[in-house]
Amino acid sequence: MDDKQGYAVFFFPPALEALGDAISPYLVEGTGGTHLLCREIDTGGALIEMTLDGLSNDGMAVELEIMVPTNMVRMIVSVRGEGAFGFGPRLPPAMDGLPAVGPTGQPANAPSESLPASAEAAADPPAGVPHKA
Repeated sequence: MDDKQGYAVFFFPPALEALGDAISPYLVEGTGGTHLLCREIDTGGALIEMTLDGLSNDGMAVELEIMVPTNMVRMIVSVRGEGAFGFGPRLPPAMDGLPAVGPTGQPANAPSESLPASAEAAADPPAGVPHKA
């Protein structure tokens, strides 16, 4: 399969049991569960047609087409990018060592110096804004 795009097709557990040994050589185990990695899929009918890249018994590259009823498929995930595929927590990038913003900026972990508006400032509207009584 092309490292940049494809589809991960997840099946319902009873579907995997029903397909049994016929589907097992093509399945991939991942953190999100057992799935097929497909280059192309066609969901336009009663059967979902999945195109996979595989190897024959003598090691030659082959194109496989597997068709299963649509009610066997739990989920189809579009796989894009060169990173590893899988489910897991998406953590924000580390925030350690961020530079200060501008020449007078405070470090990211500096305490806030913002203060709420005083009662007098809240009572006086800015210029051009009518005062509601």
